[in-house]
Amino acid sequence: MMNMQPLLIELGTEELPVKALSGLAQAFFDGVLAGLDKRGIAVERDGARPLYTPRRLGVLLPRVATMQPEQSSEVLGPYVNIALDANGEPTRALQGFAQKAGVEWTALEKTTDGKGERFVHRAVKPGAGTASLLGEVLAEAVAAMPIPKPMRWGAREYGFARPVHWLVVLLGKDVVDVQLLGVKADRMSRGHRFMHDKPVWIQDADAYIDALRAACVLVDPDERRTRITAEVETAVAGNGRAHIDAGVLEEVNGLTEWPRAIACSFEPQFLAVPQEALIATMQDNQKFFPVLSAEGRLTERFVGIANIESKDPAEVRKGYERVIRPRFADAKFFFVEDMKQGLAAMGAGLASVTYQARLGTVADKVARVAKLAQAIAPQAGVDPALAHQAAMLGKNDLQSRLVNEFPELQGIAGRYYAMADDALQGLAYDARTGVAAAIDEAYMPRFAGDAIAPSALGRVLAIAERLDTLAGGFAAGLKPTGNKDAFALRRNALGLARTIVESGLDLDLDALLAQARDGVGEVKNDKGVGAAADVGELREFVLDRLRGYYADVPPQQFTAVAELRPASLLDFDHRLKAIGEFAKLPEAPALAAANKRIRNILRKVEGALPTAIDPARFSEDAERALGQAVDAAVADTDPLLARRDYVAVLARLAALRPQVDAFFDGVMVNVDDAAVRDNRLALLKRLSDRLGSVAAIEHLSL
Repeated sequence: MMNMQPLLIELGTEELPVKALSGLAQAFFDGVLAGLDKRGIAVERDGARPLYTPRRLGVLLPRVATMQPEQSSEVLGPYVNIALDANGEPTRALQGFAQKAGVEWTALEKTTDGKGERFVHRAVKPGAGTASLLGEVLAEAVAAMPIPKPMRWGAREYGFARPVHWLVVLLGKDVVDVQLLGVKADRMSRGHRFMHDKPVWIQDADAYIDALRAACVLVDPDERRTRITAEVETAVAGNGRAHIDAGVLEEVNGLTEWPRAIACSFEPQFLAVPQEALIATMQDNQKFFPVLSAEGRLTERFVGIANIESKDPAEVRKGYERVIRPRFADAKFFFVEDMKQGLAAMGAGLASVTYQARLGTVADKVARVAKLAQAIAPQAGVDPALAHQAAMLGKNDLQSRLVNEFPELQGIAGRYYAMADDALQGLAYDARTGVAAAIDEAYMPRFAGDAIAPSALGRVLAIAERLDTLAGGFAAGLKPTGNKDAFALRRNALGLARTIVESGLDLDLDALLAQARDGVGEVKNDKGVGAAADVGELREFVLDRLRGYYADVPPQQFTAVAELRPASLLDFDHRLKAIGEFAKLPEAPALAAANKRIRNILRKVEGALPTAIDPARFSEDAERALGQAVDAAVADTDPLLARRDYVAVLARLAALRPQVDAFFDGVMVNVDDAAVRDNRLALLKRLSDRLGSVAAIEHLSL
């Protein structure tokens, strides 16, 4: 029976970079597993996981084989015609091979490959002990870690993410005699830097987590994360609900070993500032957790997480409250000054701000977007004048002091300023709130997984904004290459597609792209040669982003719809869903194969394809039956296609399978009689056109 023992590896360091911490831990864990697997050492992975804190990377494997299995080797030698002379005696080539293998040549075996018979040396040797191999495993794991700029310390020639100070490697209860990054392994870990600043004896691998917990270190990131959440919620209890952002939670998790929550507050007067600015300051700059009311409004409370169980929490609270006050005061000052200027007045400065060297100023872009928004608005049920006004104000907040300090508030600040701007006071309240909201929503979706703009006006601005960005980017030669996409054109293309599809807007994509192209016009390159964006290229770029959006759709179904180039992305979506339902039908594979066969037949026809069908020329029962079935299917599906009931269209066409199968079983298409042949080709063309009316279903045929 295989002997299995728990394996613990802990690499102790100075504080590791928080944003890279979990990735480094996972890479170290993966590297160790890869090294063990490479050497054939069995590992039971249930319960195996990376462990880490700011000062350590750990790997805990509950059961690892203490020995390698037997190691088999096979080394190929010379071919027999080269290895033996005419008398059957070994040549120097064979003698050298045998000597290198450490055996007599008569002990070698023979094998055969495509070139003939040759000698081979096969050997089996006992496996090595896992402990003797761990040095190599650890060295390989560290070498494979993603550390772009390793640090060096002392006189060492090698480096790591941060200086290394201790190493624990235990296989069961035994210390493994290895060295890594200049540190020799033992069983002494380290406790909390302030609460238990002394070595921690690790009896065995199984005792590791509990031993560190007793030394005020929660080495399991899942346990630490749960503790942070519980601490925050306890600190808030009865005073609202904590806003626990997942990204902030992960950063706090990577900054602490023994998290403790501190309930704090700030002066209510700061609540007059847009809450997004205050929340951004708390989360991004200080890693605090804001507290919201039941209605979702920011309150004057927040929670900080200390990496220590302080004997005087009041002093820690004072420090946390003191550190955010200057930023809050700045935000309040900027907001008040911006409100005095007004959103409309801010726009005057956009004419002096370059949007892109070849595409003019921000004011130029705003004018183009406003024109596009005005043209799109009627198709979305929006007042064109209101869309134009909202677009003209959409980027004015870029000139505000608040956005200059908090760039992530673009659009959000504009929404606040629009509601208070005198220039909009003449609008009805609903129109004014609509314009204000649209200024903010034009940036949606802001990130992967974010929702699209909720209002119709916001969607119009979001679409217009992205159309202009794409047309301008392509005209200016800023197309993405590899991982480079400085103009975020991929994100804009996906945002455009998502907004159109998810909002249910039936817009002609090519027409929209053409309008955007015309708005940008020709853009001169460094050589003075002007060029405009190519609509076909833009469309393919958007469709390529759409492939990722429909990642759960089989690629052949996406291709089947893309080949028809539906005018609108909404129509594309409807067809894609229909082809997915069609693919589930038992008739689908046969009809897809039949249409592929028909397309191949028609492709070989020289000259124009015949289209006239004369039922009188049908001479076989199968072709008569197919002709009648196609006539009926076309009549039935014409109204369904008109109202885009694609699921019903394909379901009706699925009923043609018996007649299609019978036709190909009993009818020869390419007969000598030209009139009969053309009649059958015309029938197949009509059938194929209707089978491909929703999607090119032949792509479903493998």
